[in-house]
Amino acid sequence: MARTAPTYEEVLAQVRRLDPIEQANLLEELASLVTQQMTAKRRRGIREFRGIGKELWKGVDAQEYVNRERDAWTG
Repeated sequence: MARTAPTYEEVLAQVRRLDPIEQANLLEELASLVTQQMTAKRRRGIREFRGIGKELWKGVDAQEYVNRERDAWTG
């Protein structure tokens, strides 16, 4: 039989039975764990962006675009 994960309330009840030093240690560990997970989710490889927005450039000649931009800079 598969063991189910404890509920939030069950975990909280267990934490309340810890002494304050153990609670502080647990809090520090949880903060570190959450920070690592959040940081890992935000990091993306540059290759993941390949092809994004390509439909915006469909039918646009790259050199003509660059020339228009350069002309806009010089007035």
